[in-house]
Amino acid sequence: MKRDEKVGGEYGDGFSVAELFSVSSVGIVTSRDDFIIDSDKDALAKRIQEFLRCATPQEALSKFGLRENLKWKAALAMKHQFDEKNIVSISYRPFDIRFIYYHDDFIERSRREVMRHMLKEGNVGLVTARSNKNPEVDHFYVSRSITEAKLGESSTQSAIFHIYVDADDGSRVPNFRKDIVGDIEAVVGKATPEEIFDYIYAFFYSPSYREKYKEFLKIDFPRVPYPKNAESFKNLAALGAELRSLHLLESPKVNKFITTYPLAGSDVVEKLDYKNGKVFINKDQYFGNVPEVAWNFCIGGYQPAQKWLKDRKSRILENEDAEHYQKMIVALTETDKIMKEIDAVIKYRRPCGRDHRVIVELASLALTRGRDRAVLDL
Repeated sequence: MKRDEKVGGEYGDGFSVAELFSVSSVGIVTSRDDFIIDSDKDALAKRIQEFLRCATPQEALSKFGLRENLKWKAALAMKHQFDEKNIVSISYRPFDIRFIYYHDDFIERSRREVMRHMLKEGNVGLVTARSNKNPEVDHFYVSRSITEAKLGESSTQSAIFHIYVDADDGSRVPNFRKDIVGDIEAVVGKATPEEIFDYIYAFFYSPSYREKYKEFLKIDFPRVPYPKNAESFKNLAALGAELRSLHLLESPKVNKFITTYPLAGSDVVEKLDYKNGKVFINKDQYFGNVPEVAWNFCIGGYQPAQKWLKDRKSRILENEDAEHYQKMIVALTETDKIMKEIDAVIKYRRPCGRDHRVIVELASLALTRGRDRAVLDL
């Protein structure tokens, strides 16, 4: 499809995330996910120890169905000394946090020089991709953990752009280019690194932004418009913060389930079926009151409400699993609502002036959502 040069010029006036974040990297590539990554921490630890106890490399390769390549040899890995500290969390797919034995003896591309900044608590990273090959523009996510390469884009590889980096003295400093931050603060005043991050994240969840710039978002890392005024910046940052909290399942909202899991049974995920708001995991058991928008919602080319269950086929859902899934449904449902709010702010953000139609629409939106934040951009 031919790109609109006028739209392209407008898009080019913004800043690229690849320009703003000083340090970034494509996600981890293990080349042996089933061996080195697991949703069960104890099972992963047991598997790695069993591998190390094998008598020969050939035995280890056969027992665990592994293949060697130019960058990885079983004999070298078997010299490794197991250390449980190497088991860390990894954002594997949207809403799917697993465990990885994170050591270069076992991983093809560990990206350690960058991922080390995500190993300490308190950091957060934007996950997006240089290109988007999926039909929809949806390659935007967030993580507090190290990330797998296909986390944010199923058809290619995604990268992580984290807010903070660890300095040589052990302190943490913002991972932003000072000149771009200066340009932003010239308009909005002093802004925290989190506010800038959340402003960006809000834009990426604007349906109008995704539609308007979709041809450009397919070919390079996304660009973000500079703020037009302090009010809209603060408003969008607040919405972005809410999205971030939802996607990390840290928002108090996710604990207020809108779904049910009413029937006792085997709890085994067998065959998925969505009927009249019910997500059946087998012929008897289901999650009830699941909105269709949540069931079909896409992030990174995945439909998390479907993929999370598909990836657990033949497994028993424990209570924690069922609660996690219900939190996901809240997060996806709320995301759809917030996306509409973001569009309302972006559509009417102005350098100055008031418009009665804007006041009426945003005030109505605020009342509907039970907050007064949406009128701050007037």
